[in-house]
Amino acid sequence: MTSPLDALKTCTDLNHLRTTLHALCAPFGAVAELEIFLIEQAGHHQAMCFWRMQSEKEEARIMQAWGVGRFGGELVAVVDLEPVALNSTT
Repeated sequence: MTSPLDALKTCTDLNHLRTTLHALCAPFGAVAELEIFLIEQAGHHQAMCFWRMQSEKEEARIMQAWGVGRFGGELVAVVDLEPVALNSTT
């Protein structure tokens, strides 16, 4: 089963991750806040994405459609990144 968030797996830098997540969320509404943290453990890269939409209704639609949850009031998704060198971590 694929998820719309699978599109994030091939992102090569933080800006690309941000732009792609904003584009994925656009059909549901506008992203109000977004924080992405890159994690590397034993050569394995992940992106932890925390974001808020402009309304709880938009967030509920994303949660239902994508199967993501909340952490601390924000939507959260952990994405396994493909083994490519990330160009920027800021």
